[in-house]
Amino acid sequence: MPMKVTFVAADGASTLVEADEGESLMQAAISNDVDGILGECGGSMMCATCHCYVDEAWAGRAGPPVDGEDDMLECATAERRATSRLSCQIRMSAGIDGIVIHLPETQV
Repeated sequence: MPMKVTFVAADGASTLVEADEGESLMQAAISNDVDGILGECGGSMMCATCHCYVDEAWAGRAGPPVDGEDDMLECATAERRATSRLSCQIRMSAGIDGIVIHLPETQV
């Protein structure tokens, strides 16, 4: 059963999409033509063009950054925040069904 993700653009516009169990948030965004997530490396954690900000209310449930993610986030164009993550490294699960993700103004 598909789960829900809300992507909030820098201008405040929100897009609600469905994602399957185990699907990365980056893939859910790309599959649903969400502006603001590029995913140039296809999710192999070789770029930071899927940089996002996990909503404060969801930060604890999204899990910590994986090994190497912090290093890649240093390459992000947009401001890095405490809730910055690479959306390719967050996988959908029942525990984050309904998660809200904020997008930076730019990825490049």
